[in-house]
Amino acid sequence: MRRFLPAWLAGLLALVLPLSHALPAAALPPAASLRPEMRPLDGTRPAPTRVTVSSQATRLAVARSLRPLTRGTVVPVAAPAPAADSGFAAWTRAFRARATAQGISAATFDRAFSGVTVNARVLERDGNQAEFSRPLWDYLDSAVSETRSANGRAALSRHRDILDRIERRYGVEAEVVVAVWGLESAYGAMRGDTDIIAAMATLAYEGRRRDFFEAQLIAALRILQAGDVGPRQMVGSWAGAMGHTQFMPTSYLEHAVDFDGDGRRDIWSDDPVDALASTANYLRNHGWTTGQPWGMEVRLPEGFDYALTGEQVKRDAGFWNARGVRLADGGRVPDHGEASILLPAGHRGVALVIYDNFHVIERYNPADAYVIAVGHLSDRIAGGPAFRGDWPREDRALSRAEREELQHRLVRAGFHRYAVDGIIGPQTIASVRRFQASLGWVPDGYASLRVLERLRGS
Repeated sequence: MRRFLPAWLAGLLALVLPLSHALPAAALPPAASLRPEMRPLDGTRPAPTRVTVSSQATRLAVARSLRPLTRGTVVPVAAPAPAADSGFAAWTRAFRARATAQGISAATFDRAFSGVTVNARVLERDGNQAEFSRPLWDYLDSAVSETRSANGRAALSRHRDILDRIERRYGVEAEVVVAVWGLESAYGAMRGDTDIIAAMATLAYEGRRRDFFEAQLIAALRILQAGDVGPRQMVGSWAGAMGHTQFMPTSYLEHAVDFDGDGRRDIWSDDPVDALASTANYLRNHGWTTGQPWGMEVRLPEGFDYALTGEQVKRDAGFWNARGVRLADGGRVPDHGEASILLPAGHRGVALVIYDNFHVIERYNPADAYVIAVGHLSDRIAGGPAFRGDWPREDRALSRAEREELQHRLVRAGFHRYAVDGIIGPQTIASVRRFQASLGWVPDGYASLRVLERLRGS
């Protein structure tokens, strides 16, 4: 197996990851973008076809992501009424002064803002986002479907020469770059058509995340000033992600490259070359190790010590082999550096040994579901098999309210001494593991409905 934006700052760490899309997998068109998204405390995006899914990401991973992420519990609220022209005009004048003070020319600003008004649709999407819960396996059924895998192999074949050059330049395997492309925009079919300047200006003016969106808007203006794209050609999602692999403006400035040598870093056009190379450059810049798997499916022996599972426990191949861990095909765990055992759906689901490249993909999106989907899709594109293990398909994902309830009940029962935030991270997993052990259950740390129901009965 082989292997993938963009950065939240300190005050946005209280994210919730276990979310997902309401539609069943069969209802999703093969071309649909399937990024599981997260967002800041009071929300940023998800496009209707995008998905948020159960995850066990750490706060560190969340802090490393640069894109606006989706938040866990979202109470639908009425969209703000479109602002009066005079209010937006006054904000624009004040922002123009701030932008020119940061090096944006008056000509660039005026060209970018020509005809720009408050985008009521952006406000509506930002203000009305409901939470849906979808288990990891349902998400993977869509994200790594036979159709998506076949489309990925076709895309790899179609762009083989350029992808080989990108791989040689940046050391990131071609199938990994294609897998990111597949999840982010369905291989370029769903890049977004929202005017980025208008969207970022609308969200900055609305004010709940003004600093973040003003920073994105300044970055977008810098892109325009550099001549990479025209103002009305700079389009993407309603919350700012752009191009074939959905870069936020700040990430574009840091990682986008002009791979085809035409003088522009063009991630928006039908030609995906610059976008694919920029994605590889992003991964390289965040520590990608050439030739190292993102992860591999494994089988755990009877009597395995589940306290050894989780991203915080890292051991070498000899350690895991000595404890009877074997690859799904029966082979020994290969030596690709220190690795962890991940159980994204508990002991009844697929078990994975994950390597440092797993955490590099987390820098693009810190949801475990996304990382597993990118990694597994890259393996399928390269000709690898589907997961051999099964999933606890009778389970359902817990809602945000249920995750918070589970933590509250763990606290009251004396198993949890940490924040009640609805995030199923390493601390909550350890608390669940202690509760399971007290009952004589397999202590895999899986925060299931069964665990919650037993806590309710305690």
